[in-house]
Amino acid sequence: MWVPGQEAAKPAAIKPAVSIPVTPAPIHHELGPTPSVPTRLLDHILGALCYTLIPAIVFILAKPTKQNRFVRFHSFQAILLAVCTVAIAFAIRILFSLLTLIPVAGYLLAILLVAVVVLAWIMLWLVAVIKALQGESFHLPLIGKLAEKT
Repeated sequence: MWVPGQEAAKPAAIKPAVSIPVTPAPIHHELGPTPSVPTRLLDHILGALCYTLIPAIVFILAKPTKQNRFVRFHSFQAILLAVCTVAIAFAIRILFSLLTLIPVAGYLLAILLVAVVVLAWIMLWLVAVIKALQGESFHLPLIGKLAEKT
């Protein structure tokens, strides 16, 4: 602070900023450069979107996502899950018709069967979507190995 009759105080010398050396990302010669975080996050989101079926078909046909093993795996697994869902739905429809032949208890058993299968399917679907968002190649029972081969 300046006081009358005294010289103005000189400002303190400013120290130069410390420079931090920047090292480039490591390059794996056989794999190319390490993907950045947004690319991995985009892959996880695309993998989760596969479980809505139409994007899975588009991702298999589109060139950029066709070459991505993570998205390709989840696309094929989602398509196989949809095919299995149709087959199981057809079998449950037949079983439902047979169970309704039993008076009173048949309808209750049929409705219970449908409820259990639908809840199991929803849980399986949710696990697959969450695992894809986490970046894991989670193999669903029976169809996971088949999806990995393609």
